[in-house]
Amino acid sequence: MTPVTLPPKPRGSARGPLVFTLVVVVTVAMCLPVIGIGVDFGAIARNWHNGADKLVRLLQPDWAFFPRTIRPLVETLQMAVVATAIGSAVALPLSFWAARSTNPFAPGRALLRGILNVVRAVPDLLYAAVLVAMVGVGALPGMLALLLFNVGILVKLVSEAIDTNDPGPIEAGRAVGGTQLQINRSLALPDAWPAFANQALYTFELNVRASTVLGLVGAGGLGLLIDAVRTFYRYDQLSLIILEILIIVIAIDAVSSAVRKRLV
Repeated sequence: MTPVTLPPKPRGSARGPLVFTLVVVVTVAMCLPVIGIGVDFGAIARNWHNGADKLVRLLQPDWAFFPRTIRPLVETLQMAVVATAIGSAVALPLSFWAARSTNPFAPGRALLRGILNVVRAVPDLLYAAVLVAMVGVGALPGMLALLLFNVGILVKLVSEAIDTNDPGPIEAGRAVGGTQLQINRSLALPDAWPAFANQALYTFELNVRASTVLGLVGAGGLGLLIDAVRTFYRYDQLSLIILEILIIVIAIDAVSSAVRKRLV
């Protein structure tokens, strides 16, 4: 009987378990009080009863409060739609200027990417707080905050998608003497369109969620109503608002999935 010889293990086979162990060790270390943030999981067991009554009230929505939520809910959706539409229109040309394959001018590309890095570094909630102080309470500062957030995210994601596309058509366009604008419009745009539309739909979903939070600093939408009912500890009314947001997000996700299937 011929003995069975197992092939040698491929090089680097132990890298996966080693990386996993390292991640676990670092995570545990970051939870320690000496070198980490001092997470005390025992506080959950000691203080769970403080929120037990609130959880019960959250499970009992105040349906009579629904008429007062309609206008803020519509305003939230309007903010998300307008911010997504304007942000997408601004981000599309910027994406071609930020991509390596569609903008060979390296200094201009680096300058644009640097500016967008600064835009993305500022949280949308901070944008909203500053804009509320500048233009006042309402939907306008929330929409502007979402607009800045959308441009920073969309340009990064779409420009990276453009760089991963096949550079062959773009090189062929340059070989026949086409200008960069003609190449971007006729060759790069059709390839980038599915990725752009996909990311725009995803950004719209994020805007609906984010707009409810921006209202906590006075930027309009459901957030203003959430802040009001939270101040008076009306968790039954807050539960109804959360349920409405959940239904809206599920509906948007279903529509977005159907649209993505047609684009891919």
